[in-house]
Amino acid sequence: MSAMVAKPLLGCIADDFTGATDLANNLVRSGMRTVQTIGIPEDESAAIDADAIVVALKSRTIAPADAVAQSLDALRWLRAQGVQQVYFKYCSTFDSTPEGNIGPVTDALLDALSDLPNGEFTIACPAFPENQRTIFNGHLFVGEQLLSDSGMRNHPLTPMTDANLVRVLQLQTKHKVGLVTYDVVAQGARAIRERFAALKAEGVRIAVVDAVSNEDLIQIGAAVQDMPLVTAGSGLAIGLPQNWQFNEPGAAAARADRLPPAAGLRAIVSGSCSQATNVQVLHFMRSGRASFAVDPLAIAAGDDVVGEALAWAGEHVLDGPVLVYATAEWASVKDVQAQLGVARAGELVEEALSSIALGLVERGVRQLVVAGGETSGAVVRELNVRQMGIGPQIDPGVPWTAVHSPACAGETLHMALKSGNFGTTDFFTKAFDQLAA
Repeated sequence: MSAMVAKPLLGCIADDFTGATDLANNLVRSGMRTVQTIGIPEDESAAIDADAIVVALKSRTIAPADAVAQSLDALRWLRAQGVQQVYFKYCSTFDSTPEGNIGPVTDALLDALSDLPNGEFTIACPAFPENQRTIFNGHLFVGEQLLSDSGMRNHPLTPMTDANLVRVLQLQTKHKVGLVTYDVVAQGARAIRERFAALKAEGVRIAVVDAVSNEDLIQIGAAVQDMPLVTAGSGLAIGLPQNWQFNEPGAAAARADRLPPAAGLRAIVSGSCSQATNVQVLHFMRSGRASFAVDPLAIAAGDDVVGEALAWAGEHVLDGPVLVYATAEWASVKDVQAQLGVARAGELVEEALSSIALGLVERGVRQLVVAGGETSGAVVRELNVRQMGIGPQIDPGVPWTAVHSPACAGETLHMALKSGNFGTTDFFTKAFDQLAA
């Protein structure tokens, strides 16, 4: 007789792949055994033995209707798994267009769960203080800058030009949006719940919640314990495990984040053009390590950029980690987009980088860092990865993972999927040092 598999407690829907590992990382740090799936598992009847499941979608920048459809499919599967609470995870910089996709997906999930007790109300809280994302009086800050003054104002796909989250979200949702201000959050979970009740009485169905510290997230987490749906960045994940008595960041996390030993060649594939990743690429190059720049215009002209990159990597990868990158400053990105079109430029780069990643793994790379949400999604799909074991944190929001791919000939591939905005300047070098420790 097979052992019974306990039902997962928390079911998460993430709108991109780096965000999914970011969320899973925070859950593992609190001791929750967490499995990340790439999309809905093909065998939908298979039970997953974990405390939390994170379904990684690539829905952040697709058409809102498609994002809604994918998210509802994920919700249906998670509910069949028996989860007690659903977590819709988006970026800590609230990446979206005026049309969505955060609002439309939240609306759809709310409607689907409205028959449950407390299912008619949810929150929006992208705060992640450990990564300098905070919310005060409903305004999102990146470090000391308003979101609208940060580098996100120039994002090529989701430029964020308004830091007022109530205003941004209200443009995307059919429901009334309210605010729980910091002075309420500072009073603790009971005061937050009382504010929720007052907002609901006013017809509000989604409340933006201020948070400037991890303690705020702990109190918010306690306040949403009985809420079927929460929507947030990955930061709130540190406040939810306590609701199921997972609050041992030491021994419990050490058990939850254990991965097989790492071996094999090392490489980095970077497609993000965020300020943080540009600095990381420059640091790696200045450290004297080997790097290869991917030119979108050369790809468009029909040059065999993938073949050139793989041939180059074959000459250098035995000497240490190599970097293949399309990362560039915003001005260069906009120039390429003007010549090729935004969509085509992105597609060409993603296709090239994912093909390069596959070629690197086929040639023996077993430790792979991927930078950028869109790039990570493309690489994971090219490698046909279906599930990820979550390991130790490299930097806040970025863990190592262990995966299996047909390209690995049965061996384990260690991957780190890094959101473009995350990580310290030396991230690319210290990531491999940590895995070797």
